[in-house]
Amino acid sequence: MSIAPPAPVQGATPIARRALAPDLSRGLMLLLIALAHAHMYLSGHAAGFRGYALDGGVLDRLVAGVQILLVDGRALPMFAALFGYGLVQLADRQLATGKSWPQVRAVLRRRSLWLLVFGFCHALLLFFGDILGAYGLIGLVLVGFVRRADRAVLRAGVVGVVLHVVVLAGFGLLTISAPKGDTPAAMADPIEALVMRLIGWSGMTPTYFAASVVPAFLFGIWAARRRLLEEPAAHRPLLVRVATLGTVPAVVGGLPLMLVDTRLWEPSDLVAVSAYALHSVTGIAGGLAYAAIIGLLVGRTVSRHGSPGLVVRALTACGQWSLTCYLLQSVIFVAVFAPYAGGLGTRVGDAAASGIAVVTWLVTVALAALLAPRRGPAEAALRRLTYGRSTATGRMTSV
Repeated sequence: MSIAPPAPVQGATPIARRALAPDLSRGLMLLLIALAHAHMYLSGHAAGFRGYALDGGVLDRLVAGVQILLVDGRALPMFAALFGYGLVQLADRQLATGKSWPQVRAVLRRRSLWLLVFGFCHALLLFFGDILGAYGLIGLVLVGFVRRADRAVLRAGVVGVVLHVVVLAGFGLLTISAPKGDTPAAMADPIEALVMRLIGWSGMTPTYFAASVVPAFLFGIWAARRRLLEEPAAHRPLLVRVATLGTVPAVVGGLPLMLVDTRLWEPSDLVAVSAYALHSVTGIAGGLAYAAIIGLLVGRTVSRHGSPGLVVRALTACGQWSLTCYLLQSVIFVAVFAPYAGGLGTRVGDAAASGIAVVTWLVTVALAALLAPRRGPAEAALRRLTYGRSTATGRMTSV
């Protein structure tokens, strides 16, 4: 007697059936996000292009230099590529159930709209540097590329890179040695900080963050069509090339800005802005390289051991809770750093902030691993809002 294959999943993929590499990438990426964000809650010092204090001690400058080379402007493109990758997975899953493209597009747009709402609330209450809103906005505007031909996707990606350079260069001109005291992180009045966060988010989401997200988002769509992360062993040569050709320019392209922001080099303003733009555009290559490296590691782990170990399972659980853990990071940072909460934002330097970021990430990894395989609360909320599922019956309503 033959056994019928499992029915296509109509809503979000059950956790047990999710591919390992994308979730593991998200779990590790959240460490980079925490490192990139923690120092942005500090205040009271003149800051460089990436927000690190220009008058920090030796350890602060060392930490800032390492993060500028390997973290800043690299984590965001990696997250954006995974976002585009995930949209293709979601669309394929919906199409496999027999839904038409207009129906699937409606689901993708609804999910993107709710991401935009999540981002608005995140910025309103916690962090002016929210990136969820940019993902939601890009998902709404560029959802059609999920179905466009590869050539059109890659061409749009190249145009996105050019746009990225132009926009980031413009922001560089506006942020030369901007004092941290001007950011919402320095404001002791929580209402004033709320207003300033919302103003900053409203301006940066459709410009700075959107320009930073678009190229990697489109390249993520291209990668998802080839299942590069779901089947890393089958695509090892390509992943090796992406990892190698992405890491080298990311590090080399980050060196000039690292020298500028750690005050080892003080060029003219025009050269400094050029270094900032170079750092940003090469970060796209770095983000894609990081995703490829994780795919290679997953392929090697599975081929050697057959199943992931405890650490990999914990990091994967964190990736499955990526939305919840991302928001939880901001909750902890506000509690620790904000003048109207813990108040450490004016009393510690960049190195200490990064140490707090690592501890925060570890806490979220432990929490996700402890509660696995349950979905994170933010993921569960986004799932219900996207698919219209009843929490009582688990059935999907018409979309």
